[in-house]
Amino acid sequence: MKKEMGGFDMFGITSFGAYIPAYRLGRDLIARAWGRGSLKGERSVANNDEDSLTMAVEAARDCLRGLDRDGIGCLYLATTTAPYREKMSAAVAATALDLGRAVFATDFANSLRSGTGAFRAAIDAVQAGSVNHVLVAASDCRLAPPRSDQEQWFGDGAAALTLGREKVVATVEASLSINNEITDVWRNDDDRFVRMGESRFVLSHGFTAVMEEVIGGILKRSGRKPSQISKLLISSPDERSHLQVAKKLGFNPETQIPDTLLSSVGHCGAAHPLMLLVSALETAKPGEVLLLTSYGDGADAFLLEVRDEVGGLPARRGIRNHLANRMTLSSYEKFLSFKGILETAPGEPFRLFPSGSAYWRDQRSILRCHGSRCRQCGKAIFPVQRVCFHCRAKDDFEEIRYSDEVGKVFSFTRDQLAGRSDDPVVVQTIFDMTDGARFYLMMTDCDAAEARVGLPVELTFRRIHEGADFHNYFWKCRPLRNGGS
Repeated sequence: MKKEMGGFDMFGITSFGAYIPAYRLGRDLIARAWGRGSLKGERSVANNDEDSLTMAVEAARDCLRGLDRDGIGCLYLATTTAPYREKMSAAVAATALDLGRAVFATDFANSLRSGTGAFRAAIDAVQAGSVNHVLVAASDCRLAPPRSDQEQWFGDGAAALTLGREKVVATVEASLSINNEITDVWRNDDDRFVRMGESRFVLSHGFTAVMEEVIGGILKRSGRKPSQISKLLISSPDERSHLQVAKKLGFNPETQIPDTLLSSVGHCGAAHPLMLLVSALETAKPGEVLLLTSYGDGADAFLLEVRDEVGGLPARRGIRNHLANRMTLSSYEKFLSFKGILETAPGEPFRLFPSGSAYWRDQRSILRCHGSRCRQCGKAIFPVQRVCFHCRAKDDFEEIRYSDEVGKVFSFTRDQLAGRSDDPVVVQTIFDMTDGARFYLMMTDCDAAEARVGLPVELTFRRIHEGADFHNYFWKCRPLRNGGS
């Protein structure tokens, strides 16, 4: 254990993944709507059936590719935009991820540093030996006041990491946290939009001062010089402030600061630091040293060293493949509607009668995406059925998780009445898995005109509808995105 360097025993990140929604909105469209200047580039936009919880699940699924889920002992979910005020998002996520019943799941919230706070807690848990493998997921989709700079700068996204002692791809060499009480970025209990103080005060006495302190402090603690850092990862509120910090501390912005994702995705709140880390790990080479930072009422900093195992992970989507898979949101008005800021005329309502008890009883299929395979005749069925409708065998089946499987469209219809008024066409889809299990689900993240028989589709966790005063989550299908299995 490298206590003299403020570091830790041999352990660290064992896997990583990310999620960026398919939709992108050009900042020029936002600027044009308000007759103001554009900050250039585009931002990611969660679909109308997505939220921080569904995005966290998607990032965690990407991270868990090729891993034994039974080995995950803890799930830490970080967000400032949880769907519930009083209900654990991590409990829903752990169930959707089909983790074991004995998993310790908990939420980290109310701070832009909640993502790195969860990361630090995972480090401590593994270092202490209380758990062997921890899954950390961070996700956010914050709302900014219309016409503000933040409306353009903000984006939606998620990242996930696993930490443990086996097959480590990046070791944690040192960490440092700084507490700084300052009212610069906040949201009150009844606020819909993020508030921000006067920009010069926020940057000079908040971000700039604290980032200089935490980066300088961790370099001093670890005995390293700026020139020994391969990549400096700063979750910056804009395209300039982090460059000023880096230059003042002796870093070379051209060679040591990678893409901040601000121009292509936007600032993704609590998830953004971990998204930068995932992006860096995707192209990192063994021996590189990464310095990760985050800001929010203080700052966190971590020194990580990349190991040989980084090249041995199974293929995943991560940041790069999600950036390549994009759909253009056609208008600023649709963005406002997706975010619930602009109320449109209601579409044909779902005629459903949600039940909390039924939702709990059937969660193996609803949340865990389990089907059943008959032990007598081998028939695969979704959802789980006690009686095989092929051979009529009763209670003689094994459960199968289908969330990671890929199917092909058998039949579909473009329903013009089932959707929202801002997204009226719903592609009702019947598709078959390779083992013959047949699914009937709605298709999302698609151009309805491109639906066709034989189209490869995958499953995605979404908010299906609102009813009985709680969020109803279920699975939908979407056209297979690049990087899929």
